[in-house]
Amino acid sequence: MISLSTIDYAFIIIFFSITLFIGVYVSKKSGKNSTEFFLSGRTMPWWLLGLSMVATTFSTDTPNLVTDIVRTNGVSGNWVWWAFLITGLLTVFVYAKLWRKSNVNTDIEFYELRYGGKPATFLRKFRAIYLGVIFNVITMSAVTLAAIKIGGIMLGLEPWQTVVSAGLVTVIFSAVGGFRGVVYTDFILFFVAMGGAIGAAYYLVNLPEVGGLEALVTNENVVDKLSFLPNFSDKKAFITLLIIPLAVQWWSSWYPGAEPGGGGYIAQRMLAAKNENHAIGATFFFNIMHYALRPWPWILVALASLVVFPDLASIQEAFPSIADDKLGHDLAYSAMLTKLPSGLLGLVLTSLIAAYMSTISTQLNWGASYMVNDFYKRQINPDASEKKLVAVGRISTVILMVLSAILALLLQNALQIFNLLLVFGAGTGLIFILRWFWWRINAWSEITAMFASGILSLALALTPLKAYLFDPENGVFPDWAEFPFVVVVTTIVWLAATFMTQPESNEVLYNFYKKIQPGGPGWSKVLIDAKENSIEIAEHNRKWSVPSGLWAMLLGCVLIYSCLFATGYWIYGKTIEALVLTGVAIVSGFLLVKVWKKISANIL
Repeated sequence: MISLSTIDYAFIIIFFSITLFIGVYVSKKSGKNSTEFFLSGRTMPWWLLGLSMVATTFSTDTPNLVTDIVRTNGVSGNWVWWAFLITGLLTVFVYAKLWRKSNVNTDIEFYELRYGGKPATFLRKFRAIYLGVIFNVITMSAVTLAAIKIGGIMLGLEPWQTVVSAGLVTVIFSAVGGFRGVVYTDFILFFVAMGGAIGAAYYLVNLPEVGGLEALVTNENVVDKLSFLPNFSDKKAFITLLIIPLAVQWWSSWYPGAEPGGGGYIAQRMLAAKNENHAIGATFFFNIMHYALRPWPWILVALASLVVFPDLASIQEAFPSIADDKLGHDLAYSAMLTKLPSGLLGLVLTSLIAAYMSTISTQLNWGASYMVNDFYKRQINPDASEKKLVAVGRISTVILMVLSAILALLLQNALQIFNLLLVFGAGTGLIFILRWFWWRINAWSEITAMFASGILSLALALTPLKAYLFDPENGVFPDWAEFPFVVVVTTIVWLAATFMTQPESNEVLYNFYKKIQPGGPGWSKVLIDAKENSIEIAEHNRKWSVPSGLWAMLLGCVLIYSCLFATGYWIYGKTIEALVLTGVAIVSGFLLVKVWKKISANIL
C-alpha cells in the first residue's frame, strides 16, 4: 500500500471534476433523442472518433494482460492480440465504408437489413442480449477486475471499495452524457492515459534495481523474453503463439474491438462518422496507435517487473494482503507502479482511472444501445417516444454496470478472461467477413455458428471432453489444437446449415445490394436474377474496391508491424535492424497513400 500526497490527490480530483463537467455539459444535447444519445447525430470527425477508439481499448486490464503475457511467454506472446491487426485493417479498407453506408443505428440492426423473416428477428433479439449483456458484462468485469487489483496493491482497498469508487463516477457521466460525452471525454482520457503510461515506463526502467534500458535488455531474467518471434525449436510455442494467431485466430474469432468484418463499439464509431471517408480515417488512425506505438510502455514495465519481481512468490511476499485467488502475473504491473514517486504516482493513477473510465463508458453506451434499439424498441415498445428511449438507455447503463461489478468480484486474472472470450467466439468470424460478399449466407448460418461455437466451448470447459481430446500426453489431438478444433467444427456446422436451409428471399437480397453495393463475384447470381426480372440494383459508375482494399490492408500491415518492431529495436539498441524496418515502414507508407487515394476516389 502506498501513501498519496496532496499533488497526487489533486490530479485525481481535477480529472474527476473535468469528466463530470463534460458529462453534464453535453447531457442536454445527448438527451434530445436516441440517435444523439448513441451516435451523436452522425456528425463526428475521423480524428475524434479515432482517438476515442484508442482510448476505449486503453483499459486498466490491458497493461495487466500484456504484463501477464510478457512474463509468461515473452514479448512474442503478444502475437495473440497483434494478429488482430489484420482484422483491423480489413475493417479499415473494406468494411468501414460498408458500415457507414448501411446507416443502421447499431451493428445488430444490420441483421434485419441483410436477412429477413423470423430468423432475422430472432437473431437480432438474441444477439442484443448475447453481446449487449453477456459478452459486454464479461468484458467490463475484466476491466473492473484490473481496477480491483490496482486498488488492492496500490491503495490497500478492498475489492468492493474499488468497485464502488471506480464505477460510481463512470456510470454517472455515462448515463448523463451519452455517446457524445463518451467521445469528448475520450479525447482527454487518451492523452492522460498515454502520458501516464510513458511516464511510468521511463521512471521504472531507470530504477536502481533495474539499471536503465541497457541493463534491462541484458538482465538474465529478461534476455530470453525479448524476441519478437517465438522459439522455432519449441514446436508448441511456435504454433500457439504465432501460427494459430496469424493463420486462424484473426479471421475466425469474434473478440470485442477486433471483430472480423467490423462490429461492436468499433462499428458504433464508424456509424457515428460524418461520412465513409471519416469512418475509414478513424479506424486506420486507431490501428496505427493501438498496434504500432502504444504497446511499448507496457512491455517495458513488464520486462522491468521480471527484474524486481521475478516470480509470483516475490509478488506475494511484497504484498501479503493480496488474496490467493487474485494472485497472478498480471499483478506485477500494479506492483511496479507502487515504486513511483509523488506527483508521477498521481499522474499514473489518474491515467489508470482514465483508462478504466474510457473503456467502461464506451461498453456501457454500446451495450445500452443494443438494449434500446435492438431489444426494447424492436421487441417491446416499437412506439416508444425518443424521451422514453433515452430514459431506457440510461437505466440500461446502470444495470450493466452493476452486473459487471458483481462478476468482477468472482474472477481471478485477465488472461483467463481473454482466452475464454477467444474460444467462445471461435469459428464465427468467417461469417462476419463473408456475409457482405456472399449472397448464400443466411440468418441460419449465423444462428448455427453462434450456438455451435458456444456449446462446444462450454462442453470443453465443463466436461471431461477437453481432457479426452487435448490431454498433453494421452489426448486424441495435441493440446494446442483446441482453438483450431473449435473453429473447424463450427465452420463445418454453419456451412452445412447454410446449404440445408433456404437462402434469403430475392426482395431481401435486392434491397441489401441496392443500399450497400458490396460488389464482387459472390453476388453475381443475385445480379443476374435481378436483371432477368428487370430490376436495377447495381450502380455501374463504381468499380469494386475490395481488391484495392486488400492491397491496402497488406501494405498497412507491413507499415504498422514495421513501426512496431522498429520501435522495439530502437529500444533494444539494435540500430541496424531498427534502420532497416524504419525504411520498410517509409516505403510501405508511401505505397499505401497511393492506394488509399484510389479507394477514396471510388467512394466519392
